[in-house]
Amino acid sequence: MKSISRLLAITALVAAPLAAQEADPVAQVTAQQERTERVARQLWDWAELGYLEQRSSGLMMEELAAEGFTIRAGIAEIPTAFVAEWGPKNGAGGPVIAILAEMDALPGINQSASAARDPVDGKGAGHACGHNLFGAGSLTAAIAVKNWLEATGTPGRIRLYGTPAEEGGSGKVYMTRAGLFDDVDIAIHWHADDENSAAAQTSLANRSAKFRFHGISAHAAGAPERGRSALDGVEAMNMMANMMHEHIPQQARMHYVITSGGNAPNVVPDFAEVFYYVRHPDPAGVEEIWARLEDAARGAALGTGTKVDWEIIHGNNPLLVNETLARVMDAKLRQVGGVDYTDEERAWAAEIQQSLGDAAKPLESAAEVQPYEKSLGYGSTDVGDVSWATPTVGVRTATWVPGTSAHSWQAVAASGHSIGVKGTQVAAKAMALMAAELFTNDELRAEAKAEFDQSRGPDFQYRSLLGDRAPPLDYRK
Repeated sequence: MKSISRLLAITALVAAPLAAQEADPVAQVTAQQERTERVARQLWDWAELGYLEQRSSGLMMEELAAEGFTIRAGIAEIPTAFVAEWGPKNGAGGPVIAILAEMDALPGINQSASAARDPVDGKGAGHACGHNLFGAGSLTAAIAVKNWLEATGTPGRIRLYGTPAEEGGSGKVYMTRAGLFDDVDIAIHWHADDENSAAAQTSLANRSAKFRFHGISAHAAGAPERGRSALDGVEAMNMMANMMHEHIPQQARMHYVITSGGNAPNVVPDFAEVFYYVRHPDPAGVEEIWARLEDAARGAALGTGTKVDWEIIHGNNPLLVNETLARVMDAKLRQVGGVDYTDEERAWAAEIQQSLGDAAKPLESAAEVQPYEKSLGYGSTDVGDVSWATPTVGVRTATWVPGTSAHSWQAVAASGHSIGVKGTQVAAKAMALMAAELFTNDELRAEAKAEFDQSRGPDFQYRSLLGDRAPPLDYRK
């Protein structure tokens, strides 16, 4: 009997640390280091564009299904969008906490994981905004929270939303429009960055469209009088838009790229296309500038003897910050801490910094958490529409070398490097801690909902900036 009692005691001692680990969200994230790195690297290698993320979406769904999540794929008329959910088998109640996961890359920029400029031959896209890390980190956090819920018996459901085409495709807008967040209590997101912060930063509302001019082709030298140049229409529109820059609000932004301008100088082009973005802190400001831009397009067509039409590609509402949640996320991020480099990582980062010039920041800042504040951010994100459907909170972590700008080759390199994975783990830990707090703190959820209702106002009705159009599944083809 003594030997049996001794064996039971030893078993209990061994099991106690294991149980403690299972009940610790941070430990659950740490235990998934290999998964985080593997998924992040695979998404980085594939670098699939918006609405074309078949392999990326498939990999994430496979990982979640293997962990017991129920998957709904192809939602909101988007083949690569999905919702994965896990909840107690006994159907116990509790809140629904969502974690958002992006996965799309950017076209026209690629880079190896080298610290020197090194484009990859034949690769037309790259994760210059770190969405490979976003997807992998959110996946890690969701599974960690699922394990924590299971180990502790806490009631509630954890969902991971696979959200395609953030880069100009507004995937989350279509998901919001379809009502997929209507029963969510709180949504959590994060983003790659060059610093660690949970500050309450708003974003700009934006809208984009492809303006397509149609003319008459002719020999540019032999019969120029017969031609009507579609490229002239584009250039005339751009000239007027550039003059508009002087007469739009200071916080507004407007930019474009010519996506089609003809094929040969001696052929008057009968088709040309220009892709425009308009941004402003207020959706009404976007619409006011947009009306002027449409007038410029009409005037350009009239003046060049061409015809013009346009297709709205995407539109995002500004991010509705929730300071009740942001302050708690700030505390969770400080509990986790920033990113510490090894000697090898410091050497790699120092080489990257040589290409950043005056924008470079001290490498030590990757280990710091920036002060909490509320501010206006000049980027745009389709998380904004989610934030008007349910209280939403986010965090940014130092996945890139300090001083690195998003949408740069330096960001691509770090997103495929161990530095990027380290920052991803910081984000996953902060999100897992935040989720655990939300599952167990009824008062926090109630306060966040009260702030949310007050911010939206009593007469709020959701309206997207892209109208009733279907998802532009071919916008990157």
